[in-house]
Amino acid sequence: MTSSGRARALVAGYCALLTMIIVGPLAGSGYLLLRDAVSTPRSFLTDSALGVGAAAPRAVPQDAVLAVLSPVIDGGILVKAILIVALWSAGYGAAVLARRFVSASTGAQLVAATLALWNPYVAERLLQGHWSLLAGYAALPWTALAAARIRTATSRTESDDNAVGRRFGAVGSFGGWAALTASFAAAGLTPTGSLLAAVIGLALVGRRAFLPAVVLWILTCAPWLTATALGSGAEPSDPAGVSAFAARAEPWLGTLGSLAGLGGIWNGEAVPASRTTPLALVGTLLLLGIVACGVRAVWALGRDGRALLVIAAVAIVLPALGATNWGLAAGEWLVVHVPGAGLLRDTQKYVALAMPAYVLCAAAACRTVTVAARRILAHDADAAVINGPTAIRDDRAGFRPAAILFVLLLTLPLADLAWGVGGAMRPAHYPAGWQQVVDHIDAPGDVAVLPAGMFRRFPYSGTAPVLDPAPRILPNDVLQTGELRVRGYAVTGEGNRARAVERALLDGAPATELAALGVGWILIERTTPGPLGSSEKTLATAELTFQDEDLALYRVPSPALLDIATPAQRRISAAAHLLWATLLLTGLIAAALRPDRTSARRADRAAAGNRLD
Repeated sequence: MTSSGRARALVAGYCALLTMIIVGPLAGSGYLLLRDAVSTPRSFLTDSALGVGAAAPRAVPQDAVLAVLSPVIDGGILVKAILIVALWSAGYGAAVLARRFVSASTGAQLVAATLALWNPYVAERLLQGHWSLLAGYAALPWTALAAARIRTATSRTESDDNAVGRRFGAVGSFGGWAALTASFAAAGLTPTGSLLAAVIGLALVGRRAFLPAVVLWILTCAPWLTATALGSGAEPSDPAGVSAFAARAEPWLGTLGSLAGLGGIWNGEAVPASRTTPLALVGTLLLLGIVACGVRAVWALGRDGRALLVIAAVAIVLPALGATNWGLAAGEWLVVHVPGAGLLRDTQKYVALAMPAYVLCAAAACRTVTVAARRILAHDADAAVINGPTAIRDDRAGFRPAAILFVLLLTLPLADLAWGVGGAMRPAHYPAGWQQVVDHIDAPGDVAVLPAGMFRRFPYSGTAPVLDPAPRILPNDVLQTGELRVRGYAVTGEGNRARAVERALLDGAPATELAALGVGWILIERTTPGPLGSSEKTLATAELTFQDEDLALYRVPSPALLDIATPAQRRISAAAHLLWATLLLTGLIAAALRPDRTSARRADRAAAGNRLD
């Protein structure tokens, strides 16, 4: 194996080690059940999974992916595998980005990978259960690499007067387009991830390739764009959600400081314990200090570096402004008047856009700090000699202390990210009754669930609330109101029929009234707190088909068959999902077959001249 091959293997292994340190508890059997993260043994391709059910299509295409694959591979294994691959890809992608853009060698690549993996954003999103959003986060460095590769190939083609040269340039960009397709599609596992990748990719791809890249991005958005157009996702979101999901100021930092430190999630309970202590301030100052040391070098890169720095600044400042009074008012106007603007209400999600610039600055800072230290130690005013490639080659080991120091400064203030964010991420095990309920639901009709509300606290899921797993584990559509209670705000969902069913249950209406609303089954989750109202009157008029100490299932006779989605809508949504999956798979395969070896060799040669390890 060559020296560059050994270096890449070292970086890849380091990213794998960091990933397993973070998600180690999930390596055992069981399912991820933590706030918004709900994995189940199997899920089903219901209208809700396709995004054409009664609720907004917030989990497309991820729910459809799990529904299609879980009959073959256990759904819990799928979710954990996607999360592990996403985290590893984020770290390794950051390292490759640093190697290609700033000619960082091994030590600096490890610093870049550490920053991408070990930061408050990753910790908070893990605690919130946003495993699929982290797939979009992981795609950002790869999107930047692919877009820059396309722009470089396009520029080379434009400057070539020879027809053969132009043809060679077009062919040479094929691998870049394949990589961009794969990056857009992978990020598109969630709508927010797709938007994140679009910002990075379209900013770097260049003027000539901009329109084709937009078309490509739109194609990878097909599942959620078609679901929004066909279903209830086009309805305006509740404006109360803007205040509820606004970025939050962490102790001693304020809103802007929290966001600049890659923190500030709206949910104060979904933060590591260290972020509630002065370590939040210490960690943020250290992170920003490291980044600041490399800003000048990244800015000097030209178009790519400057674009990423500007994106990072905007991604921090706009969410901070969005938490002000006038920013909240503007956000409320948007979600009321612009369909789909509800995607923007959790503004802290978009701080992920700062990650590519941050990792480049951190990698470049290794050289900056080392050169400055040499100047001080040598008392040599001749910067040209110190900065020369010969001096660097003659003392490669001099960079190691900076890389080691930066890794320690990034990890120690957030040490409780280790081992499932301080043990908060632990696999859960479903009681056997859930499978019994699945087996007993053998007739049409939607499912109503009690207690009322979207979140549960099961004895087997830990102390944190978790989204009700019923919509993902049952074979029929489950009616949910979508109403959330966040930071004292009641955020209304889009489930109008679900609200009518919930009111009827709590008021003790007869089962015939529920049947008229399309309800064929009632599931009682006995081990979680929540309002039951006068539902025992309703249950007395329904047929008990299964019960144990955890669950009880009732059949509602003769439910009305209310098709929320038409067969044509289901076919269109299925075709959109198939298009997305095709783009993802073909992009990955084509990118693997046409790697950017020329750029890689150029980066390796440049890195050999200023080796940081």
